[in-house]
Amino acid sequence: MLRICSLSELVEDEGVRFDTVTPPIAVFLTSAGEVYAIDDTCTHQDASLAEGWVEDCRVECPLHASTFSLLTGDVDSPPARRGVRAHRIEVVGDDVYVQLSALAPNLPPGVEY
Repeated sequence: MLRICSLSELVEDEGVRFDTVTPPIAVFLTSAGEVYAIDDTCTHQDASLAEGWVEDCRVECPLHASTFSLLTGDVDSPPARRGVRAHRIEVVGDDVYVQLSALAPNLPPGVEY
């Protein structure tokens, strides 16, 4: 597992983008105190999901309002048609570790990392 950040770096119901992995991931701390990580790039268009709105364990893309599950990465509203990868998180003390998914990322047209 890769240490990605400190728990104290995360803000409740907001995402933080990490470019230290390719493609970048977004890490979220929910109001319930749970930490989740998904790929940061919306599958519809090149937009950072870390800049989206978090509610009910979902993040809404800031461009076109597709929503993605923080648990599974699944998308439930258009215009995005494909989900993003969800990554396994482990919190040890103040350290947040991520195990990146082995699946291929779903990137929007024209976006390469």
